[in-house]
Amino acid sequence: MNIDKQVELLMQGTAYGDEDLKKSMTAELRQRLLEAEKEGRQLRVYCGFDPTSTDLHLGHTIPMHKLRQFQDLGHDVTFLIGSYTALVGDPSDKNKARPVLTEELVAENARTYADQAFRVLDRQKTKVRYNGEWLSELSLLDLIRLGQNFTVQQFLARENFSKRLETGEPIYLHETFYALMQGYDAVAMQTDVQVGGTDQLFNIIVAGRKLQEALGQKPLVGVITGILPGTDGVQRMSKSTGNVIPINTDAEDMYGKVMSLPDFAMSTYYRLATRFTPHEIDEIEKEVSSGKMHPRDAKMKLAYEITGIFYGEQAARPAQESFVRTFQQKEVPDEMPEFSMQKGQTVLDVILAAGLAESKSEVRRLLDQKGVRLDGETLERGDVVFPHTGVLQVGKRRFVRVK
Repeated sequence: MNIDKQVELLMQGTAYGDEDLKKSMTAELRQRLLEAEKEGRQLRVYCGFDPTSTDLHLGHTIPMHKLRQFQDLGHDVTFLIGSYTALVGDPSDKNKARPVLTEELVAENARTYADQAFRVLDRQKTKVRYNGEWLSELSLLDLIRLGQNFTVQQFLARENFSKRLETGEPIYLHETFYALMQGYDAVAMQTDVQVGGTDQLFNIIVAGRKLQEALGQKPLVGVITGILPGTDGVQRMSKSTGNVIPINTDAEDMYGKVMSLPDFAMSTYYRLATRFTPHEIDEIEKEVSSGKMHPRDAKMKLAYEITGIFYGEQAARPAQESFVRTFQQKEVPDEMPEFSMQKGQTVLDVILAAGLAESKSEVRRLLDQKGVRLDGETLERGDVVFPHTGVLQVGKRRFVRVK
């Protein structure tokens, strides 16, 4: 693959919020690739993941896909676990301070992170490191010297900080340390390219590049990926909103969740969560737009691809066949009872009120066994507000149409 095509692939799905910045990073990436090719070396590429919880969802894997693209092009990729940055808590895209985690909880959360990441990354080609290796060695004097490269105004100008300042929400001093710590990660690993979501723009483009330059290194290239919306197609994927596609699930569940996406979200998912090239995605979109391909078929292609990434084609194929049998060949009965839900009712409330289970404990057992589905999508939590109207299936034979 020539350099121009590499740049096109690596910049697919990026989002900087500023066209001039994107052009600048694109030009720097092209130059860095040319230099590496001329010198016969690999680029040093990394992305950091703070183990603030135990499970990763599809949204977390978007920068991993970008790392995999760099891997497939022959570059040196590091999966960095933020064992020390997680102790501070990233204030990016937050309207209040994150809770401070203990070292024991961070270690427990981090235990399975790498194994989950290897569903996307090449295990044999991936370096796994913990930023406690170098951050734990910094002295107070070191931290002061790092801080000399920034002004308080730079931090207060960040959107999330400025909003908190306006509303009187406290901004704690330790939150400003996070950008310094992440910037120092880039210095410690002599990074050429750092990948991260749009919420990491300040930490990568300002902190990382500035500290590298101040400490005599060439400033890194920031490859900033877009943020994947959840299954509603609108809000950012998050456990708190219940719109996640977990990667620690099964092929049928993942396939069904992707098929539940609204049509307008397909383009974003194709560009962020698949292995298709920009040209291939353009062709799919043209066929859908012209009517040559039905949107349902494009979504099935998308669901098959995403499921195949995490579970392989051997699992993706029967997952697709099961979906077709159930929802296209009408294994769902044509006639079923109807239930009118009330505003604010939870999943558990609806199941009990509709007479689909006899007790809360039975509902919880069914949820744990992945025996509750809404329009084919597995529901995992009973305490969230019922997502939307549709066909609710509990167990194998109990159906109700929720209005």
